[in-house]
Amino acid sequence: MLQRAWLQCLGIVIILSTQSACTSLSADITGETPRIGNVERTSWENTNRGIYRFNKGLDRTVVKPIAKGYQAVTPAIVDRGVTNFFGNLSDVKTTINSLLQLKGRSAASSAGRVVVNSTVGLGGFFDVASKLKLKKYDEDFGQTMARWGVKSGPYVMLPLLGPSTVRDAVGLVADGFIDPSSYVKYPVALNAVKVIDKRADLLPTEKALEDLSADQYSALRDVWLQRRAYQLRDGKEDAASEEKSNDMIDLLEELEDE
Repeated sequence: MLQRAWLQCLGIVIILSTQSACTSLSADITGETPRIGNVERTSWENTNRGIYRFNKGLDRTVVKPIAKGYQAVTPAIVDRGVTNFFGNLSDVKTTINSLLQLKGRSAASSAGRVVVNSTVGLGGFFDVASKLKLKKYDEDFGQTMARWGVKSGPYVMLPLLGPSTVRDAVGLVADGFIDPSSYVKYPVALNAVKVIDKRADLLPTEKALEDLSADQYSALRDVWLQRRAYQLRDGKEDAASEEKSNDMIDLLEELEDE
């Protein structure tokens, strides 16, 4: 069994099972800067906030302390190498989703990165591909579904996995099946290392979100939706939304490890 995919499925089932079956899933954020009223119904927000509190409590009591310990004992070169290793695995996901979206340049560059970093880069520990000017892209199955017209549905907060939409939550399951880490002998252990490494990378910049708003749930939601809309447009901004979203995009780029 693919344990990571089942964990993702469990989170999705939990969040969706708490919602009204008649809630409309017609909202879409693909073509414009998202308007919160369109992507999070009141009936979803209460549950989302409860799950956000659960995730935050788990992070505060378990994940963050472990991440601090990991950062304290791990040499910088090893920490960077671990991040590069998981980045190399994510290039596999990007390659497949780029092909599904008919994005030839992204697919070619991502496939080239996998080949170069998996060989010359010693299994991805060193990011040689970037030094060779092979651009890193980030494509997932949620973006693939959006490319072919699937609506996003409301914003949801997933247990353990964080911000998403209904469409992107389904995409997480599909991506779990094409993630090479799902096929190793101990996928849960490997993905635990990935979570800790990513959380350690975020330690220096986490205060930025806290300073953005007193209501951290709303701040995270707004930033995530802005960033997601930016990704779905492949980084293209229209004049009306560019200035409004730049601060949020820059902030979330700081909070991401890739």
